[in-house]
Amino acid sequence: MVAGLAAGESIVVPDKMLEGAGIHVVQKEVTTVDPVKKILTVSDGQEFKYDKLFLANGASPFIPPIEGKDLEGVMGLRGLEDANGIRKFIADKKPRHIICIGAGFISMEIASLLAAQHPDQFNITVVELMDRPLPLMLDKEMADGVKAYLEEKGLTILTGEKVDKLVGTDGKITGVKLASGKTLDADMVFMNVGVRPNTGLAEAMGLELGRFGIKVNQYQETSDPDILAGGDCVEKVNFITGKPTPGQLRGPAVMQGRLAAKRLAGYDIAFPGVVDAGGCKMFDMTITATGLSEECAAREGFETVCAIVDSRSKHGMIPGMKPWKIKLVFDKKTQKLIGGQIVSHDIAPAREIDAVTAFILCGRTISELTTFTSACNPDISSEPSAEPITVAAEQALQKLR
Repeated sequence: MVAGLAAGESIVVPDKMLEGAGIHVVQKEVTTVDPVKKILTVSDGQEFKYDKLFLANGASPFIPPIEGKDLEGVMGLRGLEDANGIRKFIADKKPRHIICIGAGFISMEIASLLAAQHPDQFNITVVELMDRPLPLMLDKEMADGVKAYLEEKGLTILTGEKVDKLVGTDGKITGVKLASGKTLDADMVFMNVGVRPNTGLAEAMGLELGRFGIKVNQYQETSDPDILAGGDCVEKVNFITGKPTPGQLRGPAVMQGRLAAKRLAGYDIAFPGVVDAGGCKMFDMTITATGLSEECAAREGFETVCAIVDSRSKHGMIPGMKPWKIKLVFDKKTQKLIGGQIVSHDIAPAREIDAVTAFILCGRTISELTTFTSACNPDISSEPSAEPITVAAEQALQKLR
């Protein structure tokens, strides 16, 4: 929407669609919930009785306590209201120097979209504390190529830099001062350094909270069995480590909503946990990842075996071939696949990450993946002898020696 490629109404479910399905829509803030009487009250004083209650309170942007965060031109990146504010600010103020604080996928997509849709209009700089862009998705050797590509496209990527404060004049942003002493010119700043679950209502109701949100069981039930919850407001379990995790991505939220509905309908289908599979597109490059990166696996105590394979979108003899690269991460002890990353100059190969996710969920091992074959055609894939998941497994098998 920020880049003008989608309208605001296209990203929300119309009330008429819900009402057509027999759902009564009330657009009011819930102020209190009495879980004993099973009554909730909204902002205008109306009360609603319930038998079962589902909480989908989402999350809010985390704005660090940094000096200058309230200056005009400092923007969050969460939700329709932020998107509308960004579009209006760009139209009214016509900023030239844009700084993105944080190199997560939302920041990187916004930066690349603005650069692609409005070439030569902005000077865009991304400032990241870690040593690479997309640090939660990619290991450094995969991210280095992404950084080089984005810089070729005109973005400035500053890694290993900490923002000290935001500076301004007459209440308006004019610059970003780094801990290294350098000050960057800024007419507009995007803040994207994470979100926090909205748990205030749950806490007031006396529901049990975890480190990363509302605690729920595998059927989305809270500590009160008549109250269910899902999405960014709840704590999830990592499928691989079995440990609590935020898991604040769209996929798990959608699935938890469906499973909660099934639970209310009498089904007992458990949520398996999250592998944090996700992706983003920047210019003509698509990046996807799932499971644990090598760096994250090491922090979790895994000894890993990894392999990186350069591949291509078509058989080498077919015109229009585009390169892509895959990295697989295996647990050396069990030889199970626990992570994967793809950097591709074509969209289709990046979807192979879904196969990697399926292999993780099924507990596939190095030796088992050496027998994997894909649906091959010279126009849509590499030749069978160069199937990258299989080749990566072969390389990992040799490393075990």
